[in-house]
Amino acid sequence: MSQRIVIVGGGYLGVQLAKGLDSKADVTLIEPRSHFAHTPALIRAVVNPQLLDQALIPYDRLLQNGRVIRSRAIHISGDGVTLENGQEVPADYIVIATGSSNAVPFKPNSDSIDAFRTDNARVHDRLGAAQTIAIVGAGAVGTELAGEIAHFMPQKDVTLISDEATLFPSMPQKLAGGLAAKLSKAGVKTIFGVRVENLESTSEPYSGTLALSNGQQITADLIFPVIGSRPSTELSETLPGVVKGGGGRIKTDAWLRPSELPNVFAAGDVAETGDAMTVVGASRQAPWLEKTLVALMGGTAVENVPPYKPWDKAPFLVPLGPQKGNSYLILFTAGNVLTRAMKGKDLFLSKYNKMLGRG
Repeated sequence: MSQRIVIVGGGYLGVQLAKGLDSKADVTLIEPRSHFAHTPALIRAVVNPQLLDQALIPYDRLLQNGRVIRSRAIHISGDGVTLENGQEVPADYIVIATGSSNAVPFKPNSDSIDAFRTDNARVHDRLGAAQTIAIVGAGAVGTELAGEIAHFMPQKDVTLISDEATLFPSMPQKLAGGLAAKLSKAGVKTIFGVRVENLESTSEPYSGTLALSNGQQITADLIFPVIGSRPSTELSETLPGVVKGGGGRIKTDAWLRPSELPNVFAAGDVAETGDAMTVVGASRQAPWLEKTLVALMGGTAVENVPPYKPWDKAPFLVPLGPQKGNSYLILFTAGNVLTRAMKGKDLFLSKYNKMLGRG
């Protein structure tokens, strides 16, 4: 009889791991939404809503042997997972991959995909009507959003605001400098090293006047708060012996175990693994977890499995629309051509539609 693996959360980590284990174990994926939300494409869908049908991918063809239960998990024990309707899902191993939340329209803020489609249409309409746009936060999402608007709606007046001294200060200067130059050439204004003192919403766009820490005020028809993802730790916090890290993520041991329960693992955005909260981080953790769980099911003690090693410096791809962008590819920094070919043109839509059985 196959051993039972329950994965809680159908984001990047959960989907890849469930797919990889589907032929090797009895897999159950627990996810309250009906569709996988592909974040990179949702950024572009703000300006091009036609992408939504490709960026929101149903889970119903993900697994051939296992199952997807559309529900919310409320409790985890060493024996399994309890769902919100009281159902118990037994498990030999459990992986918590509950991910993170972000502002609308970059991630759904509820379990309803129909509500998210309505949110996307509303924000797109407001963007179309706006002339002045302020983006608060110049991480990957904020920077890509500025590039998408500049490409598809070049008549808009876009300002990108960051409390950092430069774009992506932890990355090579060639990457950050190149992106800043391309944004400037596209007409995007950038303001670095200042804080917004009066951000009215962190969950969705609004109109108003921003008061900056340097005394400047910026009035915008549409303000996008893009100040980073927030780890979804509510379920993990119920485990015995759990400790939160500085960024609010759940700490793990060297084998990605977050608690006193030896058969429970945590990975992706929710866990402090040493990787950033990115798709690239999840794509490194999922194969390690798959290999580790297969070894454990075969009788190997976890201490005899090589510990997880995070990226030293992960690849980092930042398209500015479908044609331009810069990327850090470990050994070198790439420009428009490679960034367009690797991410900008397709945004990995083909990869994730194929992974979820949509061809």
